[in-house]
Amino acid sequence: MIEIKVPTVGESINEVTLLKWTKKDGEWVERDEVIAELESEKATFEVNAEKAGILTTIGKEGDTLNIGDVLANIDETAAKPEGVTAPVAAAPIPAAPVNQAAVTAVSNDIKASPVASAIIADKKVDTKSITPSGTGGKIMKQDVLDALNNPGKKSFAADGALFSRNVRQEKMSALRRTISRRLVESKNTTAMLTTFNEVDMTQIMEIRKQYKDKFKEGHGVNLGFMSFFAKACAIALGEWPSVNAYIDGDQIIYHDYADISIAVSTPRGLTVPVMRNVESLSMADIERKVVELAGKARDSKLTAEELQGGTFTITNGGVFGSLMSTPIINIPQSAILGMHKIQERPMAINGQVVVRPMMYLALSYDHRIIDGRESVSFLVRVKDLLENPALLLMGKDPVKALLEL
Repeated sequence: MIEIKVPTVGESINEVTLLKWTKKDGEWVERDEVIAELESEKATFEVNAEKAGILTTIGKEGDTLNIGDVLANIDETAAKPEGVTAPVAAAPIPAAPVNQAAVTAVSNDIKASPVASAIIADKKVDTKSITPSGTGGKIMKQDVLDALNNPGKKSFAADGALFSRNVRQEKMSALRRTISRRLVESKNTTAMLTTFNEVDMTQIMEIRKQYKDKFKEGHGVNLGFMSFFAKACAIALGEWPSVNAYIDGDQIIYHDYADISIAVSTPRGLTVPVMRNVESLSMADIERKVVELAGKARDSKLTAEELQGGTFTITNGGVFGSLMSTPIINIPQSAILGMHKIQERPMAINGQVVVRPMMYLALSYDHRIIDGRESVSFLVRVKDLLENPALLLMGKDPVKALLEL
């Protein structure tokens, strides 16, 4: 009998949550086959069978387990079952009695009483708006009448009951508890302020429109906005090092590189994987890394290493339609940039009113280490780089570089 124990998943992590078993108790498992999914305070990961054999599960889904606890046992001496039992065929749905008239307006896949079917056909009721109450999901007369009497009224309740007063209680996941703790800690331990600016996205949108097809053909990835923002931030971080630093006790830790975290929303909560050395990456490298990390985050495949060590964070609330927000610092970092929705707005340019695609930018920063001059100058620099993408090539005006100014 082999014991499958909860593995070590990273420094300072002492416990995990058993999300689900991917194999059932008593089921045969092959060596290296995934048997369970665990969630730590930073990421989710899989547990594999160390040997082939019969699985005996010990932990229950939702349990909190300590590192080193026995999760399951595998009997490697058990004989492998021969063959697989064929699935039982589903019983055929009995045909309607001959004396019942067919109602052509109601699909044969929908079970309804004769009276309910007649009302549905006569009133042309959308069956999706009906909550069945009969045995086996059968639609009854009163169900159709309720749908007719309450058009457009929806219920939060799973059973579709209107005016429900039901209250549900769910245990917070390890990831959600960590998010909650870190957000409160960030608010309580930093002197957080937010400064705002706006950027004209005309040039970037023109570049994407002109080169997106060639870019994808040449690099195998779409040209998005994140590469422009990440590259602009990497350049600005090099010029304003305090924005790329953090406080450790009575020391300020500066970084001569830009490891930029990108906030990714997943069904289990917010994760912030890290792109390493963004200052050294090309635009295509950044786009590929964004796709890779976002995919891993949504599939719960991120490693602990991919979630640690960022020096600055970018979050994009614009994908959800946010026009402006004040993002919270991702501690121990000292600053975070918030991107937002691109909105066409009238702008006064050279004495004329023109419509331009504009985006509000928000920089939240820790005032203990970053002064107002540095935060505002950093954000203005990012704005200038985005509005003049040619500057991203060398960090300064090509003409000034040519003239050595």
